[in-house]
Formats: sequence, structure tokens, C-alpha cells
Amino acid sequence: MTETLGFIGLGIMGRGMARNLLKAGYPVHVWNRTAARMDELAADGAQPTTSPAALAAVCDVIFTCVSDTPDVQAVILGEGGVIHGARPGSLVVDMSTISPQVTRQIAAQLADHGVGFLDAPVSGGSEGAARGTLSIMVGGDAAHVERARPYFQAMGQTITHMGDVGCGQLVKLVNQILVVINMLAVSEALVFAQAGGLDLEKTIQAVAGGAAGSWMLSHRGTQAIVRDFRPGFTIDLQQKDLRLALEAADEMGVPAIGTSLVFNLYRALQRDGLGDQGNHALIMALERLANLTVGAPR
Repeated sequence: MTETLGFIGLGIMGRGMARNLLKAGYPVHVWNRTAARMDELAADGAQPTTSPAALAAVCDVIFTCVSDTPDVQAVILGEGGVIHGARPGSLVVDMSTISPQVTRQIAAQLADHGVGFLDAPVSGGSEGAARGTLSIMVGGDAAHVERARPYFQAMGQTITHMGDVGCGQLVKLVNQILVVINMLAVSEALVFAQAGGLDLEKTIQAVAGGAAGSWMLSHRGTQAIVRDFRPGFTIDLQQKDLRLALEAADEMGVPAIGTSLVFNLYRALQRDGLGDQGNHALIMALERLANLTVGAPR
């Protein structure tokens, strides 16, 4: 039996993910706070709905991908939320990046209504969302994971079941720590290369295939040297994730020295109105400290 899917949140990530579900041939109902984004997906065959509750009432599996913890709470538990329309036996899959603790609370409230839950945050940026190549980190019951697996496979290439509810969110925070500290290294290295008068493109080519190579260097580093700071993931959203990581680190009593440093560098950029830039604009903070511009003629 073909299940009917719902997708809530058609932002920079969600619209690509929902579109890939449609391309895979699944019936998809959509809801977004900004209705115009539903119209874009309707052109691809999606069915717009009037509220998260109305969407949940006609769907078997409901995906959410919104900005922050309060947004997930609102669309799932709030007035007109999923919980008020979802049928017993349905499954909610949250693909946002939010608090692991709140994730567990949401799962418990849905369980009281006979509704299953998975936390399945993603990595891969807007490019991965559009191409269906995301990495998906899943927390929740194994039977729910297998039910959702065909839909995950339409959106991503690497699907990893990490354990109980909340584990997917914890792994996503591990991912974000690695991403930003890697971008700090890329930024510092490129500022160093600029100061040394090196050809930046050749420098990246020289090191990318060795032990220093990384996705962030090859993708975001190459953007940075041509001053292309269009967001695959914005500084503002990255800051939200780092705040979650720092809160979790504090709860667990573990050091997060590099994460805290990047958080404060991003904060300086936000105060200069750069929060809507891609997270690789971190390099601008180091440029200011060095009083140079990477990619500028010498």
C-alpha cells in the first residue's frame, strides 16, 4: 500500500527534500508558513494544505523541516499543529536540527496519541537537499526507521540509525562541530596563503587530495576565494546549531573550546549584519583580524 506523505517546512532545505519525494513518485501534501512556497511545489504535483493539523489528517508519514526548536514545537504541538490531526499509527519524522532534550519530549507527547516519531536531522547543505545526496542521522525505533527508509533514500545517500530518539540530534551536533571547526581551519589557512602571496586556487588543488583535504575546503574554500558567500547554510542557522551544541556540551560537562571560539566569531559577523551569508563567510572574521582580503589582488 502506498503511503501518503506530508512535508512541513519548505525553506532552503525542505523544498529540495520535498521535491525529491515527488520525483520518486510519492503523493506529497505540503504546508509552509509562507504560502507562496507551497505554490512552487504545487507546480511539481504537491497538494497544498491549510495547516499542519489538516496535513496530518490526510497523511500517513509527516516530515517536518523548520528552523529552530520553538518552530518544531509550534508545528507539531501548537495550535493547529500535527498532533491535533495525526491519526493513531501515523509517523512523524522531524528533519530539523533542534534540542535533543525537547526532541524526546515531543516524541513522548506524540506517543500518548499513538503516533510514532523519528528525529532525522540532515547534513549536506542546500546542494545535497536538491540532489538527494544528504546524510541522514536517525534516532528512534528500528521499525519506524525501516518504514521511513524508502523516503529517506529518496532524499539522501547515507542513512544511519544511531539509536533511540534524540540520538540523531546529538550526531547532527557532532557534525556541526566538525563543520565549523573545519571551516575555521580552512579560513585560517587561506588567510595565511593570501598573506604569503600564493595562488589560492592552486593552493587548494595542491592540498585537497592529501591529508588536509575536506569537503569544506573543496566546496566552501573554493567559494571563499572568489568572494561567493551565497548560503548553502546561513550564519544565523549555523549559530542556532552551535548554541544547541554548546548547551548540550554544558549539560554533559565536556569542553567545546573550538566551537565556542567559532560561535563568538560568527556573533561578531552577525552584529555587522552578515547573518544571512553562508557559513563559510567565517573567513571574513579572520580577514579583519589580519587586515587583508582573501582573493584580493596583491
